[in-house]
Amino acid sequence: MSVKQQVEIFLTSPVIGVVGASNDRDKFGNKVLRCYLENNRQVVPVHPAQKEIEGLACVTSVADLPDSVKSISVITPPQITEKVVQMAVEKGIENIWMQPGAQSDAAISFCKENGINLIADGTCVLVELGFSNH
Repeated sequence: MSVKQQVEIFLTSPVIGVVGASNDRDKFGNKVLRCYLENNRQVVPVHPAQKEIEGLACVTSVADLPDSVKSISVITPPQITEKVVQMAVEKGIENIWMQPGAQSDAAISFCKENGINLIADGTCVLVELGFSNH
């Protein structure tokens, strides 16, 4: 399957979780969240300490995401990504997009072993969907 096809499948989720969302507009976790919003996607930010990001209610972990979330974008350090993918599989997440810098060999292997539609080749959501950064 091509990355383009993988992205199309990823985007079929009615709601997308953004793991590693940030209130800091200069951080990648915030730009990814705003990119989805700009592209008229429903998103739920995931952050252990924030209550709200960009006016959206936050959940503290992948386990707390609504069942309508079938896809997550991951913008976390690789060691955290390894925990995130385990929670995601337990939650029934079908699609994981590891943003550049979030990948680890262990997390990638885990996703493949568990039949996840995985995008972890350096493809960036900001490039794929387009982001104006304002």
